[in-house]
Amino acid sequence: MAAASSARHASLSSPPSSSSSSISQSRATAAAASPRSPSPRSSPRRSSSVLEHTDRAGKVDVGKEIEQQRRQRQDLESKAKSGLVGFDKFVRSNPLTDRFKVLCFHHVELWCGDATNTWRRFSWGLGMPLVAKSDQTTGNHVYCSYALQSEELVLVFSAPYSDKHRYQPASPPPHPAMTKPAMLDFFDAHGLAVRAVGVRVEDAATAFRTSVEHGAIAVLEPTTMHDVHSGQELVLSEVALYGDVVLRFVSGGFDGPFLPGYERVSPPPFSSSPSGLGVGLCRLDHAVGNVHNLLDAARYVAGFTGFHEFAEFTAEDIGTCESGLNSMVLASNNEMVLLPMNEPVHGTRRKSQIQTYLDHNEGPGLQHLAISCRDIFHTLREMRMRSHIGGFEFMPRPNKKYYRDLPERIGSSLTPEQVEMCEELGILVDKDDQGILLQIFTKPVGDRPTLFLEIIQRVGCMEENVQRGGCGGFGKGNFAALFKSIEDYEKTLER
Repeated sequence: MAAASSARHASLSSPPSSSSSSISQSRATAAAASPRSPSPRSSPRRSSSVLEHTDRAGKVDVGKEIEQQRRQRQDLESKAKSGLVGFDKFVRSNPLTDRFKVLCFHHVELWCGDATNTWRRFSWGLGMPLVAKSDQTTGNHVYCSYALQSEELVLVFSAPYSDKHRYQPASPPPHPAMTKPAMLDFFDAHGLAVRAVGVRVEDAATAFRTSVEHGAIAVLEPTTMHDVHSGQELVLSEVALYGDVVLRFVSGGFDGPFLPGYERVSPPPFSSSPSGLGVGLCRLDHAVGNVHNLLDAARYVAGFTGFHEFAEFTAEDIGTCESGLNSMVLASNNEMVLLPMNEPVHGTRRKSQIQTYLDHNEGPGLQHLAISCRDIFHTLREMRMRSHIGGFEFMPRPNKKYYRDLPERIGSSLTPEQVEMCEELGILVDKDDQGILLQIFTKPVGDRPTLFLEIIQRVGCMEENVQRGGCGGFGKGNFAALFKSIEDYEKTLER
């Protein structure tokens, strides 16, 4: 399969060379001429319910931090009265208002009816090997749970066992709140769906306490998980995010496979190397939710996390007359945890795709996971070869006019060879004043037209060999083409 990325392959992440088919990070970042806020990575680590602000002189000013949080709340309240301003009028800033230290995404857990077959399908389609399990073979007779991993990306699939058996649990299951009734009710309502967005924080107990103090709905109080083999501990806590999805805080020094209580899984000696089957996925970039009322949901989440608004879009930004949405992106201080949320727009020719999701999901939930890779051409060749043999299918490609107009829209950011490969693989391209975004969307991954995946590569925005979160934006320039593709797909479901 690797041979697919051969002579015609032109990596976006390759170093500069004499070849016109390569693109360097410096070219992508050259477009970033506008001033930016100081990097949040320089912020001091503190275990505090209010993250203190460090000014340019290095002095801590708690009063300034509190004032910034107050202004952020006022901004959201003002939007509730006047509405969103849209992409063109929105001015991005980073006030550093997190209420607790947020580091990065830790994992995403999906609840399903058959975890074994589901993890195998995702493992093959995404090139992610099984690294940990908790099931009857490990003493868990309440539910089975399997964790896949590719670099920093961790996906977990869990399903309940029947409680009408004679086995007594040899040990408590890793997660105390995962019970058969709760998991069955969730699956009955939503089908295959995301239950938890795991976020690594400095202190999961502090994150929980602070969140609840600022309006979050408590789901799981801080729980210490102890690993009997290493003696290491991990703390887990949960609050409601939207619908039946929880925001799961994770902290601690556990360096084993996934969570304490899970058993490490190594590939059998006769199997292919997991790295040989990988497609190059590296981490979760953002997790997108669909809600009934965007501003209510944004005020709730921003209220207990302190996350700031990173971007927003309105129906006018979409550029299609048949359906629409409003969208807002919330971000942590370091902008490595991005939580976009969408709401439907009514009164259009067709029912909004967001409303279609809300109907089939029976309420708010997580619409899609955006997964980043380092070489989208290689990743897409691998994934497309698996599409019809157990992998994932992709939304229809844009028309030829989209790719003919691409150089005019993005300039010389891509070479003609790279534009040709984008057309061949159906990749959408957009750019902002800081970087380039390449993206493609799968069709829904389950029986319902709900959850789907986005594969992306961001190019540019490098600071000390680390890429800033959200580099290249969220594909505003692709909205019309993307919505047309989704609308065409939804029409096939109406036959």
